[in-house]
Amino acid sequence: MKLTIKKELLLEALNKVSKAISTKNLIPVLAGIKFELKKKKLTLTASDNDITIQTSIEVDNEEDFKVDREGSIIIQGKYILDIVRKLPDDYINIEVVDDLKILIYTEKSEFNLNGINESEYPNIGLEEGKKKIDIKAGVFRSIVNQTAFASSNEESKPILTGINFNIVGDVLECNSTDSYRLARKVVKLDKSSEDSYNIVIPSHNILEFVKILGDDEEIVELHIFSNKILFKTGNLKFESRLINGTYPNTSNLLPDDSFLIVSTDLEEFYNVIDRVSILTSDKEKNIVTLETNEDSLILRSSSAEIGRVEEKMTIKKNNSENIKISFSAKYMMEALKSFSTKTVDIHFVGEIKPILIKSSEDETLTQLVLPIRTY
Repeated sequence: MKLTIKKELLLEALNKVSKAISTKNLIPVLAGIKFELKKKKLTLTASDNDITIQTSIEVDNEEDFKVDREGSIIIQGKYILDIVRKLPDDYINIEVVDDLKILIYTEKSEFNLNGINESEYPNIGLEEGKKKIDIKAGVFRSIVNQTAFASSNEESKPILTGINFNIVGDVLECNSTDSYRLARKVVKLDKSSEDSYNIVIPSHNILEFVKILGDDEEIVELHIFSNKILFKTGNLKFESRLINGTYPNTSNLLPDDSFLIVSTDLEEFYNVIDRVSILTSDKEKNIVTLETNEDSLILRSSSAEIGRVEEKMTIKKNNSENIKISFSAKYMMEALKSFSTKTVDIHFVGEIKPILIKSSEDETLTQLVLPIRTY
């Protein structure tokens, strides 16, 4: 194997696949990146058994990418990434000598690495399904960013560590919950799906995929299997395992009606909660209390050791009802951050009932935060 390649082309590809390298993996070969060089194509593959990422470089211009000798080798991921990143040259030469010795060189630098035979690498198919679902990259990115934060970090409830994708016809509903809050995003697909799907994708994996997603207008193909999902976009393939189990029915958590709806400026409401939470003593719970009167909303927090704070803001209400309720400032702020609208509507159902956050400017997104009893 021997090639000359433009540094920025190789570095971009390495940055993508390196997200699938695990330094803690019990299988040493999975700390490497598989290089497969054909006539006009270099394919890089990395996997940690949880996710697999593959990308390819195809260039007709011989100045940017020149193949002298085809071949395959596994190169230690950490070292090849560091070498390519730190070399100042525009072009890099990679050559395999004596079967398993890798020479990486430029005009002034030369690195010698020990490679691993490609036969030791697990057989990774990354096959595509007969049926696929298409979503624009920008829409997919929004779905994940507006829901993933609400999933659980508790491995004792593995099903809640993922995002639930429920596809029926041309409707995709995504849910994420950790039992204390719920994020729901519902989008209409351009094309109806022949089959219905109800799957749970690990949040950590899908966030890694979103980081390497390209232009908003690119199409992301979803190929869904019984125990895994393959995302394909352009020359990138990203495969993740699915979480086994039945996701809880979150629809019954969403109240049908509310006795009070408060409309407020999103940025102002967020900033007030942010300031009031400064004096909360328990950073995990950081409880703030909200109270309404005729045309105002009052937010308070107090700590016996630190002190107390109170802040007031003007709001619009849909009736003359009032409420006093406490909640986690952290959870409320994360829910508010998922909206890109100017205003939000806070739906109150009762002092010990869930708080719903919606916006008339974006009806696809619903956030729910459970109140906290303070007495």
